[in-house]
Amino acid sequence: MDAQLVRLCKLKGFFGKMPRLPRLNLIGVPQHIVQVGHNNLPCFFDDADYHVYLDSLRNAADQYRVDVHAYVLLPNMIQIIATPKVPDGIPSMMQSLGRRYVQYVNHRYHRSGTLWAGRYKSSLIDSDAYLLTCYRYVESRPIYLGLSDSMGEYAWSSFLHHANLNRSNVIKDHRLYMALGDSAAERADAYRELFRYRFDRRLLEYIAETIKLGQILGGDVFKDKIEQISNQRVRPLKRGRPRKGEAESRGAAENRSTAEKSGSTGNGVTVDRSAKKNNTTSMEAGT
Repeated sequence: MDAQLVRLCKLKGFFGKMPRLPRLNLIGVPQHIVQVGHNNLPCFFDDADYHVYLDSLRNAADQYRVDVHAYVLLPNMIQIIATPKVPDGIPSMMQSLGRRYVQYVNHRYHRSGTLWAGRYKSSLIDSDAYLLTCYRYVESRPIYLGLSDSMGEYAWSSFLHHANLNRSNVIKDHRLYMALGDSAAERADAYRELFRYRFDRRLLEYIAETIKLGQILGGDVFKDKIEQISNQRVRPLKRGRPRKGEAESRGAAENRSTAEKSGSTGNGVTVDRSAKKNNTTSMEAGT
């Protein structure tokens, strides 16, 4: 293939990396959020920086009505699990948080320019199946990266809160964590038990892949529910040419989607898109 044609194909996205799915923000559905430093360079340089980031996170979460359930701050990366209470709560929170913290860093260290490697990545979580597993994934990052020898030694993680070692004013406990016990001590003991065994390698890779590609962390039933609520495809398309039946079904689905976006169902009935959005973009918060 001609080199110029290859470059054009890459620019158009005909091959190469799998394209990311549209980012979804649904009220009451937890998200796993990851943001990495530019060129994997550090974003935190001393303890004061971590404190400023957590204060900014708490303020932004309160302002945009987002419940933060878990987090870890690593030298060159942050990971957060949070549930929005309003539409666009998480995008607004992350935009405000990023702006505040970058301004602080640039002013303090007499630098300019970006601090993060582009926009944050996020993945919706099937809370009943994966939420506490995601807590473990996020809070155990310092161990897997060799930053700490034990969970309780790392100061910049929500594990200290969940293990009842140091309560955090950033965290809003999710109902699934609260269900671990009737008292703070019982919940902490039950939570620590979750960390007795190492992660299955395949599960680690699955969680990492979903956040990398912006896919949903959940089973088919949960994905079906999200597709119905959001009226968007949440599964990546299969590579290669679709079979005749699949192509016809996909074409019909695309026609329905186009008709709905234009306000028509194709049979003379007009759909109130604003009303539909209000009725279908929220799920049980469970917090």
